[in-house]
Order: sequence, then structure tokens, then C-alpha cells
Amino acid sequence: MPPNGDDVTGVLFETDGQTGDLGLAKDLTKLKTTDGRKLELVWLNIILFVIAHTLSAYGLWLLLVESTWTTFFIFPATFVLSVVGISGGAHRLFAHRTFKVNKKLKLIFLFLNTLAFQDAVYYWARDHRLHHKYTETDADPYNSERGWWFAHIGWLCCRKHPEVTEKGRQIDLSDLKSDPMVMFQKKYYLILMPLICFVMPTVLPMWLWGETFRTSFCVMSLLRWVLCLNIVWLLNSSAHMFGTRFYDRNINPTNESLLIWFNLGEAYHNYHHVFPWDYKSAEVGHFANDFTTKFIEFFAKIGWAYDLKSVPIDLVKRRALRTGDGTHPIWGWGDKDQTKQDILETEINHQQKDNN
Repeated sequence: MPPNGDDVTGVLFETDGQTGDLGLAKDLTKLKTTDGRKLELVWLNIILFVIAHTLSAYGLWLLLVESTWTTFFIFPATFVLSVVGISGGAHRLFAHRTFKVNKKLKLIFLFLNTLAFQDAVYYWARDHRLHHKYTETDADPYNSERGWWFAHIGWLCCRKHPEVTEKGRQIDLSDLKSDPMVMFQKKYYLILMPLICFVMPTVLPMWLWGETFRTSFCVMSLLRWVLCLNIVWLLNSSAHMFGTRFYDRNINPTNESLLIWFNLGEAYHNYHHVFPWDYKSAEVGHFANDFTTKFIEFFAKIGWAYDLKSVPIDLVKRRALRTGDGTHPIWGWGDKDQTKQDILETEINHQQKDNN
């Protein structure tokens, strides 16, 4: 909830637990709710999603029975890179600022993000910061209190709740506005996105290894895109309803076993909502052996990524041993509500001076 508003309450940091009432003077369940407003459906979006999912199902059939071996083996790699454009780029880098990059790696992340087609980084990060600031309220764009379908895809098939629009105007986006590369993508997104997400994946297989237009379009473009969408959407839906809550049992986000099996980097969602500034999006050890984390660490080794922020294990243990309030108002590194204690105890690896 908004940190400077009257509805701020509950145990958020270690020092909150030292208050007389443990920071629980208010009924926190009232903060995690919806006003039940009737949804205003956007039928154009609904029809387009139905068409895209139908053609992608056909694309899956083509992948298994008609595609060339080159397409069959390259498809998984293009899918994974599309997911990294969201998990590593829009999410960990731009929305939460969990690490820094030079211009070359930033360009790669912006390219992969455009390949994934889930809106420009500027808008994706804005909505995701709202999601962390106002989780499970009407200001949360994908409020899971409205049900699994709404959190998964329904929020894109209806008009935004007025609270989302209102709070979206208040969220801090100054870092994104001052980034010329992010603003370039935002300005030209409607030109870049069709070319990178649909035209390029369709044309290149036809040109490079003689794939048919039908298979190239339905597999390399639509199936790749739709699978990426649904993997990311599962974080908004299933990972807020099903699974374990090892780090904070009082918040909706969970550690989702299905997403852990995919192991692309966003499975430990309960951890992520407690420590959103950790570049691993998971605890140290085998929890952080996902592809996105390794992708970031590879570029850190060659100097393209730096200032990787990681939460020490002692801080993780302290949080796991106590009961939180379930409304974590931090969107990432540099948020004005992040405590000095959290900043001082955060480990920053591969440090170097900004050079871009």
C-alpha cells in the first residue's frame, strides 16, 4: 500500500516487529480486496487472443509433424530468449533495477523484450511497479483477488480499473524517462514490435533454411509468442494462488512448483515479493540456478552487467522466521521507501563506475 498514506500498516521491515502491536493495528485483510466493479470487456482484445491461441495450437501441431529439424531445434532457443527479454530485461533490469548494464547489453535486452511483445519496457515496468506497490488491490493491474482468469489474461481483456490509472500517474518512472534507449523503444514500439516479433521470425527461417511460410509464421512467430505470454502470465495467476510461501506466509505470492520446473527464473515468487531488488529473484544456492540468472551472471563476467544486488542469507533467514504484513510496498532498488538497513545489507557484486 502507499507508504505515505493512511492505509500503511503491518510488519514490513525487521524494526516493525519491535513495535508494541507488531505493526498490526489495522485489519490487513481489508487491504487485500477488490470493490467488485463490473468488468468492461474489450472485445477486440478478446477476439485477437482467441485467434492467436488457436493459430499457436495449430503451430504446435506443425512443429511436431511438419517443421524442419532446424526449426524444431531452434524454436526452444528463441522461446527461452523471448522469456529472458521479460524476466531479465523488463522485469529484473528495468522494473526493479536489480543490476546495471552497459549500452550494448541494454540494447540486447530491449531487442529481446521487443521480440517477446508484452508492451514497451516503459509501460511494462510501470504496471509491474504498481503490482508490487499495491499487490492484491484494485490498483494492482493484475489483481489476483479477482480470480485466476483475471490475473492471468482477463486484465488485458477489459478496461483498467480507475485505481490502476490513478496510481499509475503517481508511480516513480523518472529513471525510465531519463533513459534515451528506453524512450526510443517506447516512441517507435508500434514500428519495432511487428518487425521484430512477427516479421523477422517468419522471414528468417524461410530465407535461411527453407522453412514454409505457414510453419514459420505459426511456429516461430505465434507459438513462440503465445507460450512466452502464458509463462509470464502464470506468475500473475498461479504464482499468486498455488504453492508454498516459505518467506512470508501472509502474502499471496507463492513459490510455484510448475514454474520452478520450467526454471527460467521467476518461480520463487514469494521470495521475489519479499526481496524484489535481488537480481536472482531467488535465494542463493540451487534456488538461483535458473537460466535468467546465469544469463545475467555471464554478462557480469565479461563486464557488460555490474552492480548485481543480492540479499545476504542472514537477512533472508530473519525474514523467513517472522510473520510479515503481506503488503510489501517496494518496487525495487532505489525506491524511496527502501530502508537504509536493506540498502546497507545488500551485497553488490561486479561493481564498477557507470560508463554510459
